Amino acid sequence: MVATVCTVPVAALAVLLLSRRRARRGHPAPLRASVADVVMVAGTAPWIWMILTPGSEEGVHLVPLVDLAGQLALLSPGAAVVQIGGNLLVFAALGAMLPVRSARFTSPAAVAAVAATASLGVELLQFGLRLGRVSSVDDVILNAAGAVLAALCTRRWWARRAETS
Repeated sequence: MVATVCTVPVAALAVLLLSRRRARRGHPAPLRASVADVVMVAGTAPWIWMILTPGSEEGVHLVPLVDLAGQLALLSPGAAVVQIGGNLLVFAALGAMLPVRSARFTSPAAVAAVAATASLGVELLQFGLRLGRVSSVDDVILNAAGAVLAALCTRRWWARRAETS
């Protein structure tokens, strides 16, 4: 919590500097793009850091929804909510701001494709770096679903741009 509060001024400064630079270069919406970029990075980076820290359980789960069903059956309800909720939040900032940032990504399918690709990359890193973490297709599904849900939450900020494109 303290680290998050401490990063707010840094993020605000990054938005200010980035939007000024873009304005000088004639970018059509320098503040909007800068806010979206900083939120995507600041909202996603801590989750990626956490995911790529060493763990104590290693494995690969390639059958969709089996790992998720096992977690629901074996974990306490609170632990299952934390596990599922955490996976939904990993790429939520990316999903929320990607369509705000670029009209190319103003469809849930486009957001899902970007988030699933990024999530697959993270899962492959976990496996390849032998971090003692479980690489699961269910994580990719939940990460992409969280990004799409977050994109739908910000739809009012990008829906008009999508209609005019």
